[in-house]
Amino acid sequence: MATLDVRQDLAAGLEPFERIIAAVGELDPTESLEIIAPFEPEPLYAVMTDIGFTHETKARPDGAWHVTFRRPD
Repeated sequence: MATLDVRQDLAAGLEPFERIIAAVGELDPTESLEIIAPFEPEPLYAVMTDIGFTHETKARPDGAWHVTFRRPD
């Protein structure tokens, strides 16, 4: 699984969308991508669904959201 923590990008006022899409492009066909964000990245769900991914979301006690995107089997 590849992991991309976008919390520092967002804290610096940067938009992480291009980094996320670049990371998706580097995935092996069976590999998943975990995004770590300071909020639930709901707008990303539709984008990732459109390119063939499902997601599982977990809110952590520290306030971080961990979202795992994977292609269906």
